[in-house]
Amino acid sequence: MSKVQMTGSFQWMKTLNKSTILNTIRLHSPISRADIAKKTKLTPPTVTNIVAELLEANLVRESKVGTSQGGRKPILLTINDRHSFIVGIDVGGHLIRAVVTDLNAKIQAKCEIELPHELTNSLLLEKIKVVIHDVVKKSSVSMDKVIGIGIGMHGIVDYLKGVAVFAPNFQLSDIPIKEEIEGHYHIPTFVENDVRALALGESWYGNGQGIENVICINVGIGIGAGIILNNELFHGQNGIAGEFGHVIVDMNGKQCSCGSFGCLQTIAGGAVLRERALQSEQNQYLLQKVHNNAEDINGALIFECAQEGDEFSVQLLAETGRALGIGVTNLINLMNPTRIIVGGGVAKAGEYVLGPLRDVVRQRALTTQARETEIIESKLGDDGTVIGAATLVLKDLFSPQISS
Repeated sequence: MSKVQMTGSFQWMKTLNKSTILNTIRLHSPISRADIAKKTKLTPPTVTNIVAELLEANLVRESKVGTSQGGRKPILLTINDRHSFIVGIDVGGHLIRAVVTDLNAKIQAKCEIELPHELTNSLLLEKIKVVIHDVVKKSSVSMDKVIGIGIGMHGIVDYLKGVAVFAPNFQLSDIPIKEEIEGHYHIPTFVENDVRALALGESWYGNGQGIENVICINVGIGIGAGIILNNELFHGQNGIAGEFGHVIVDMNGKQCSCGSFGCLQTIAGGAVLRERALQSEQNQYLLQKVHNNAEDINGALIFECAQEGDEFSVQLLAETGRALGIGVTNLINLMNPTRIIVGGGVAKAGEYVLGPLRDVVRQRALTTQARETEIIESKLGDDGTVIGAATLVLKDLFSPQISS
């Protein structure tokens, strides 16, 4: 399919009324034409005409007969979720993970590749192309059926231009991801910060569904936050909203990788958890598990040892939870979200981290209601960012587009 054909197809699907009707079917499926008209406030003839177009394009399908409200039984409509497919990509610190999903964000195939230690902008872009090719091939989906590519990228991202402004794990700047990938595949491509992509995925398909104001925190080596306000991603004036790991919690603290001192990341990140384990004389059980090879000590091992009853490992995870609790309390006092979702590697320790985190919030948040802010684990887990990346495309497809 040519660039003009693919772009035209995508734009056809997301014109205002089509997009509104598609999203209504997505949210309320199965649904009748009459109920679509009521929910969208479009006239029945308009709904009938557009649904006919969507049926002809095979984007919507008639599923079953509904209950009669006094006349003929209505025929109910659903999205034809296998009409088109999406590629979702997570560019992490060491791996690129990719999935192909259907229009309901259900994963059809997965693929990942390791990144070399030495990267350039051009080499990273080539690796992204390789993983796109591999995952589409693995899915057995024709490239003609892929209507969009979403990419979650760590670091500072200009989502409007689709540029990775700064990728700290690679020490690379100004990577023209959107321009390169669209130019190569002629498929609409959307690029976003990885934690914002995760937040969007949780908002649409995870533990953020139906909540207008939710914050998703990702705790790994670094710490980030994706903020959903009034059902929309919040980027801030210069696109750095959500750099939660760089909230300063100790003015006299250690220097952070960002150059500042006392950032939350310096007391609660995954690297700090490992560092504490290595420096303590109480780490005998951990060392025993790795046959005295200290380099093999990591967060997953600490969690495993905590589950086996090692008090030192339990204490390490609790310290991380309390440190995160300080930052989360500040976040609650500042933003007052309905729910906070915690994901990332450190969050896999579950209640060993979340329990102490909640304890700090209950002790320190400003009001009784704030102290009871719901704090839960990510529903999407390891697939959160790739599903969120795919959701970047789905959001653009299903959200009503109003011409200026």
